[in-house]
Amino acid sequence: MIDYATKFSSGLSYSTFLEKYGTDEYRRRWQAVHSAIQLTEAQRGLLGSFQRQMHVACMAGAWCGDCVDQCPILDHFAAASDCIALRFFDRDDHPDLAAELQVCGAARVPAVVLLSEDFTPVSRFGDRTLAKYRTVAAQNIGPSCPTGLAAPTDSLLQSVVQEWLDVFERAHLILRTSARLRKLHGD
Repeated sequence: MIDYATKFSSGLSYSTFLEKYGTDEYRRRWQAVHSAIQLTEAQRGLLGSFQRQMHVACMAGAWCGDCVDQCPILDHFAAASDCIALRFFDRDDHPDLAAELQVCGAARVPAVVLLSEDFTPVSRFGDRTLAKYRTVAAQNIGPSCPTGLAAPTDSLLQSVVQEWLDVFERAHLILRTSARLRKLHGD
């Protein structure tokens, strides 16, 4: 099992990760997506209401198209909440974390582990959200079973932002309702 406190301390901020691992072209692509993301007032309000410290370790690759499309979302979340500490790890430079966060038997990216204030694992998520998988499936294998849950006029980016926010909110609610943490914080 990974010592997440030690591992987290070796992680990089969003900008440092891109400086170290991104080429000029990769940084341009990440910036284009970062600039396109606009959190709604409700999304910013939710993130700003978080009360428990959450450490988020994101395994990524600057070269990865799915990371380009999703990691800037995480940076926006961290900027909107004082309770989110976000660190990035290159998949190839951190094989221990890559092995721990495998998706479907492979080191796919992005993959995150959301940790409590004392670095206890709370939740894991990766590599694509449901909206993204629906789009990929429709493009590659034909229409999947449509559920009608997502409005067809929603942009993919907006859907992916909301799905990632749901992951973060779920982790925060786990932390907020944890008997162990409620006892520790007297709430």
